[in-house]
Amino acid sequence: MIFVGSQRSGAKDLALHLMKEENDHVTIHEVRGFASEDLLSALREAEALSKSTRCTQYLFSLSLNPPPNEVVDTQTFEAAIDRAEEKLGLVGQPRAIVFHEKDGRRHAHAVWSRIDADEMRAVPLPFTHRKLLDLSRELYLERGWRMPGGLAKSGARDPVNFSLGEWQQAKRASSDPKTIKLAFMEAWAVADSKTSLIQALKERGFILAQGDRRGFVAVDRQGEVYALARWSGIKTKDVKARLSDSKGLPSVEEAQAQNAREMTPALERLRTELESKRTQAREAAEQQRSALVKRQRAERHALETKQDARNLAETKERQSRFRTGLSGLWDRLRGEHAKIRDRNALEAYESLLRDRQEMDALIATHLDQRGSLKAQQYKEAERFERIERDLKHKEARLRHSERAAHGEPQTAQNLKRGDDEHEQDHDLHRT
Repeated sequence: MIFVGSQRSGAKDLALHLMKEENDHVTIHEVRGFASEDLLSALREAEALSKSTRCTQYLFSLSLNPPPNEVVDTQTFEAAIDRAEEKLGLVGQPRAIVFHEKDGRRHAHAVWSRIDADEMRAVPLPFTHRKLLDLSRELYLERGWRMPGGLAKSGARDPVNFSLGEWQQAKRASSDPKTIKLAFMEAWAVADSKTSLIQALKERGFILAQGDRRGFVAVDRQGEVYALARWSGIKTKDVKARLSDSKGLPSVEEAQAQNAREMTPALERLRTELESKRTQAREAAEQQRSALVKRQRAERHALETKQDARNLAETKERQSRFRTGLSGLWDRLRGEHAKIRDRNALEAYESLLRDRQEMDALIATHLDQRGSLKAQQYKEAERFERIERDLKHKEARLRHSERAAHGEPQTAQNLKRGDDEHEQDHDLHRT
């Protein structure tokens, strides 16, 4: 069921539009929460109430259109309107429901007053388009209706066309059974024949294949096999009714071999993209390191300059304590000169320790900064390593599939050989 909603004003125009005689039949199904019982007066109530607020679009109008060739009963319309009301945050607001019938099709309109009479303010309606899309999608899946292609949401796509970022995102999502099931349900909902189902599954990264005992299965790009009926939530007899037979479909082994042929160039492209991104990351890391070192050197030079200037001033001050001429001679005779000399020496040593402590503190800060940057860069390098291991593991699995397709059995020895090849590649990379 497709929902189209909008905030609006024009109570009279909307009421007249909803009651137009151009429809075969118009039914005022419900007027709830208004003092008036007719549609025009009810909507004008909302308009009058809005005058006490600053809201100019005081109505929310929603149309509900079921799929073509589907007969939807009144209870289903009411349930859909109630769910829309809850999603939009309009529960308890006055509303009206009108049914139109024309050219053998029935659809509904619902109108709410946005004005909260208790608070005397308009009910906010953020993200209405997204909320109504989500509800529409839910109803299509729940009712088993054929879903328009633009309504599918699962985000499942064929990994052959993935970028490196999309590959990582899909890898994280692939372990979620809900995501997988939604992809199957959407593919079934948008398809009406074997040909369209094959295409819908392919767009989501699956190949329709023959299973055991003439059943239908789908093989993903990882080589995993899924029972079509179970993962689509469809009865086996309904699957057979739509798809007829499995004639022309590949076997599981052939589908896995097809995966290998199609994914190998994609993986090579991803490896190239990975190396490019790793090179860019290394260059960026070197630029960060160089900038940090340059800034740290400038800070150390500034501290050294500051300390030199301070030491010069302190030395002059200490030197000024010595008197000259006869006064200086008298200081020497009575031992005052020696006391000043010892005091100056002690202060000079304390100044030296102070300067060292300041420099040591700055060095410690710089080491911490450099260590943080190194840890960040190491984490980034590890991320690239994980992606590369994942790609190599995928390549090893593809080699296994190709061997099986050429009649070489998937024995434990063959599997170990693939794992060994993967480990050798990884060891080579580490060196």
